[in-house]
Amino acid sequence: MRFPRFIDAVSRRSGLPPEQAATIARAVLQTMAERVTGRPADDLAGRLPDELDGYLSGPGADAGPTPAGPGEFLRRVGERAGVDEVTAQVGTGAVFATLREAVTVAEFREMVARLPMSADGAVEPLPPSYDG
Repeated sequence: MRFPRFIDAVSRRSGLPPEQAATIARAVLQTMAERVTGRPADDLAGRLPDELDGYLSGPGADAGPTPAGPGEFLRRVGERAGVDEVTAQVGTGAVFATLREAVTVAEFREMVARLPMSADGAVEPLPPSYDG
């Protein structure tokens, strides 16, 4: 998936302008890179548009997972993107939904499985449910 198409999809899903959607997409991927456990995120990064894949395999990915719950994830996304918590939450959901389109079902499940779980065993932020 090309960068403009990825960002257009995030923008459409979130209702945010494309520039803000791009900023939030970068923030989500950087925050994911800090939180992914197990193998490096390079396999997913290879499926992203060239303009985004470096954020998932960048410096944060080498430091190992950062302990943080769902609220901290959204706080970091909001801080990185310069947006409030509600916008961070809407944008994050749109990025996860768009990632789901950009990779195979197995790759998406693996990526989500490598994110730390909340106390009740749920991955947060929860990706949207899909039909089919």
